Amino acid sequence: MGEERPPLDEPGWAKDPVGNANLVEIFSSIQGEGPDLGAATLFVRFGGCDLRCRWCDSAHTWRPAAECRIETARGSGRWRTRSNPLPIDEIVASARSLDAKAHRFVSLTGGEPLLQPTAVQAVARVLGRLGPAIHLETHGLASQALEGVIEHIDVVSMDWKLASDVRRASDPPRGAVEEFHDAHEVFLEIAKRAPRTVVKLVITPRSRDAEIDEAVARVARVHAGATLVLQPVTPCAGAKRRPTAKRMLALSHRASRRLSDVRVIPQTHPIYGVR
Repeated sequence: MGEERPPLDEPGWAKDPVGNANLVEIFSSIQGEGPDLGAATLFVRFGGCDLRCRWCDSAHTWRPAAECRIETARGSGRWRTRSNPLPIDEIVASARSLDAKAHRFVSLTGGEPLLQPTAVQAVARVLGRLGPAIHLETHGLASQALEGVIEHIDVVSMDWKLASDVRRASDPPRGAVEEFHDAHEVFLEIAKRAPRTVVKLVITPRSRDAEIDEAVARVARVHAGATLVLQPVTPCAGAKRRPTAKRMLALSHRASRRLSDVRVIPQTHPIYGVR
């Protein structure tokens, strides 16, 4: 990050971010999944995604949003609405008004944030200087975009998509699709330069042992120090049932033969109604 910048309260900071972004929302909450469960987190949700996951709980983010909603005060549940695209300096100002520095993380999520890498870089660079760690939540495929932002990211949390449940937006609606393993491996090679890397596999009753084992083997080969999260699907959209506890325990046991930090962690925010 390197270069000398004016103190955070000097006018130069307000003028520094340039450009704009398509956002869905900005709000304060707590992290509801993964190894940082329960941590105070400021969410900046980007619009647009080029994948179609059967279990997606935020299909409204698949396409760029016409408007962005912004929480008016931390934890208030009250919102104001702005038209997209939103200037980067307004995103930063909104984050500061929600007391960004009091959060443990700023989560750049989506949709898929790396479809807007210039905006991700600008937001991460400035908000990271306020104190919270910058947490990038990504589908783990946009390697070139990650290359341009990785120096500003503290935690890369990447999905490892399984073709049994995930399609590209450009894929036909039915039939087999190309596996994602090769593209994820390239992405992980870059992601491991971040201080922390989390790889998440969403497991459904359709998930095949062979594709799960292949994903685990590749994570172990590329970045054995990564945290692997096996996340039993939350029933939603096209995924109506969770995998059994017996299956999740068996998968955890197998993965732990290759990786030292394997965790089975369900989503918690649906349980207590937090966004």
